[in-house]
Amino acid sequence: MDKSFAIPITRRSFMKLMGLAAAGTVLGVKEDASKAEAASPMMPAMDFDNVEIPVLFDVDVCVVGGGAAGTAAAVSAARRGAKVVLVERGISLGGLATQGCVFPCMPTFVDGSDTPYIIDLNKRMESQGASTSLGITTDTYYGGGRGQYVPEYLSFVYDEMCEEAGVDILYNAFLAGAVTDGDRIVSCVVQTMEGLARIRAKVFVDGTGDAFLSRFAGVPVEKGSEKTGRNQPMSLRFEMSGIDMGKVYHFFKDEIKDGWVTGEFAKILEDALKEGKPPFLEVDKIKKNEKFFEGGVARGELTEDDILFIQAFAIPGKPTVMSMNCPEMPPLKFSATDAVSYSKAVTFGRKMMHRLARFFIKNIPGFEKAYIGREASMVGVRESWRIRGKYYMEAEDYLKAHHFPDAVCRTAYPIDIHDVKLDLFEKLKKGQYYEIPYRALVTNEISNLLVVGRCASGSFAAQASFRIQPTCMSMGEAAGIAATWGLAHGIPVNEIKWEEIPAEKRSYVSQ
Repeated sequence: MDKSFAIPITRRSFMKLMGLAAAGTVLGVKEDASKAEAASPMMPAMDFDNVEIPVLFDVDVCVVGGGAAGTAAAVSAARRGAKVVLVERGISLGGLATQGCVFPCMPTFVDGSDTPYIIDLNKRMESQGASTSLGITTDTYYGGGRGQYVPEYLSFVYDEMCEEAGVDILYNAFLAGAVTDGDRIVSCVVQTMEGLARIRAKVFVDGTGDAFLSRFAGVPVEKGSEKTGRNQPMSLRFEMSGIDMGKVYHFFKDEIKDGWVTGEFAKILEDALKEGKPPFLEVDKIKKNEKFFEGGVARGELTEDDILFIQAFAIPGKPTVMSMNCPEMPPLKFSATDAVSYSKAVTFGRKMMHRLARFFIKNIPGFEKAYIGREASMVGVRESWRIRGKYYMEAEDYLKAHHFPDAVCRTAYPIDIHDVKLDLFEKLKKGQYYEIPYRALVTNEISNLLVVGRCASGSFAAQASFRIQPTCMSMGEAAGIAATWGLAHGIPVNEIKWEEIPAEKRSYVSQ
């Protein structure tokens, strides 16, 4: 009989495992809510040293979170000879791009931003017949990786990249804690289908998006807006199938007179329709469309919450399908960092989704035979926890287009805050960009930890710019390179000077 990872835990052992702080929460002992909010946002301490947990992997690099950033980190480290395990709570890599229906990939709005990993990924997608190009050449597109990643192809390509590089993927595994020794993470503990298991590694990468590993290790974190305390709103995206794209296009162009489908872009769409190709059609609740959607509210078909943000995209390779970048669950009602609120937001969002689908079917020519073809299996969280790293990115870094000697990538994506009206930030001019320094990926507290993606070190406003997928991929790529460089040269990753790594070995060199 196979040895089981399952560990029978008595109440006494459970109390010992969880520790006093965690046990109080689990048993329902909750102090005044205002006091809880004001307390340190770190995760409750868990004492795994007193419980024998089998070691499932003993590796050079352990990456937790298989999203855009984590997958890039794992592949990049393994390609450079490291023994790598990638821990993913779902059953596909790609995070929001595959599980959350988040496509297209937002652009960096600056040429030359695609790092080698992104270039390779795009070539692989093209070879699958899943073009990432939108065919957009208008001046609104400055470059920088904007395209569509069809999820069914993307998850396959990610598996392929990991297999070729030698990355071990641990699917359906949830991070349960971390064991630290001084300023190092010794191992992390994951919940698998067999029970609790331990993963030992020399270097760890937090690609969870919610800074789970960082919080377990005691790294200082922040959450929400410094002014309002609110997180960015969450989305529950979905796909609608059975759509006549030509009818939808002509409805918004000729009847609604949507200002977005004009000029050169209108010609691109019309040429695609003539050739029998699905055009890259985008439907937005913009100023010229407001009355159309407000009419749905007046008739009781939609609510005010439903029309706060409406956006939909056609998907290359799926000629009758549109991806709905909505609904957005209102941030005044729900929080991405409160477990109960988050759960209620899912139910609320699903109701919004079905109202929107019924409205589209009833009111938009081309949707008459449409139906919900897919619901995201992952909530679209734009922002939750962010670490306080060695460098803390601010809005000023974007606004003044700061460059850094230890930069790992560049972007000009605007400060994009989906909320009730807050501060408005000017966009950078064409050709301007700012850079993400390596120091924003490492911490003072933990010497063998790299943090990549939307939970990297920065303010609420700064994160609203660097959270997009291409930038997250490039952060992850740099983390994988740094992890192997540090191991090869005996340098803790939080002491590495990215600018001192030979230029030919870096994924990005500041200019």
